[in-house]
Amino acid sequence: MEIATALINKVSELIESSRQKVAASVNAELTLLYWRIGRLLQSEIATGGRADYGKQVVAGLSSSLTQEYGRGWGKRQLHYCIRLSEAFPEEIVHTVCAQLSWSHLRLLVSMDEPVKRAFYLQMATTEHWSVRQLNERIQSMLFERTAISRKPEETIELELAKLQDQQLSTDLILKDPYLLDFLGLNDHYLEKDLEDAILRELEQFLLELGSGFTFVARQKRLQIDDDDFYLDLLFYNRKLKRLVAIELKIGDFRPEYKGQMELYLRWLARHEQEPSEEAPIGIILCAGKKQEQIELLELDKSGIHVAEYLTVLPPRDILQARFRRAIETAQLSMEAKDLEK
Repeated sequence: MEIATALINKVSELIESSRQKVAASVNAELTLLYWRIGRLLQSEIATGGRADYGKQVVAGLSSSLTQEYGRGWGKRQLHYCIRLSEAFPEEIVHTVCAQLSWSHLRLLVSMDEPVKRAFYLQMATTEHWSVRQLNERIQSMLFERTAISRKPEETIELELAKLQDQQLSTDLILKDPYLLDFLGLNDHYLEKDLEDAILRELEQFLLELGSGFTFVARQKRLQIDDDDFYLDLLFYNRKLKRLVAIELKIGDFRPEYKGQMELYLRWLARHEQEPSEEAPIGIILCAGKKQEQIELLELDKSGIHVAEYLTVLPPRDILQARFRRAIETAQLSMEAKDLEK
C-alpha cells in the first residue's frame, strides 16, 4: 500500500518538533549542570590557602571525571564552568538556557566586561542569534560600535532591560563606524560608486545596518515647491517602526549636511510617515567627522546620526584602541554636561 505524502510529511514534522524539544531540554539541563559544577568548584577553591590549590583541584577533578564519564571533562571545560558561575547568577542561566546553547555561553563568559557581556547576552537572546552570528558580531566589535556603548553604564542597563520587553531603542541599532569592507572599494571612488556597491551587496549592508531593516528606495525623489531633491537611500525599520533616511558622503562631515537632512526628514514626516509610525530618523555616513562640530550642532535633537564608514579595515588592535578612545571621549563629554547642569 502506498502511503500518502501528506501523512508522511505530517509525521515527519511531529518527529522533528519532538527532536528539537528534546535537544533544547537536554541543552538546558546540561547548562544548569555546568553552572552548578562551577559553583561547587568556586566554593572549594575559595577554601584553599595556597595559590596553586585551584589548579590542583581542577586537574584532579578533571582526571577523575574523565575516567568515570569519558571525554568532555577536560580542565578547559571545568574552567568554563567556573567562569559561567562567576559571570551569571543561576536565575539568569535558568532563563536563557532554553534559548542559548552552551556554545553561546562559552563565548559570553570569555568576556571580562560585565556590561559588554550583558549586551551580547540580551541581543543574542532577543534576536535569536546562532553561535556563528554571535561570534561574528563579537569579532566585528558590535558593542563598541553601537551608540549605546557611549552612554553611562546605568543607561545601558536600563535600555537592555527594556529590550527584554521588546522595546528596542535607536541607541541599540545605530552604529559608528559602519564596517563596509565587504563592498570591495579601492581608495578612489565617487558617491555613486559607493551607492552602487551598497546596492550590489544589499543583503550584507542590511546585516551591517542591524535588526529589522528593509530597503525602500534609492534616489528617492522629494518634490518641494518647484525643486526636486534626491535622498540617497531610504529604509524602514520594523522594530523601531520608522523610516530611516541615509545620505552618503565621500568626504568629512560638513555642518550644512544637517540642514539638508532636516529638510528630508520633515518631508518624509509630512508625506510618507503613517499615523502608527514614529518620526523618521536620518543617518549621514561620512568618511570622517569632527566630534566638537557634531556636539555643537546637537544633531540628536533633530533625529540625525552622523557616523563614519570604513571600506578598508585597519588591524584589530588599532580598531579596538580607536573605539576605546571614542567611548571614553563620549562619556567624558556627558559627565561635563552633567556638571554644567
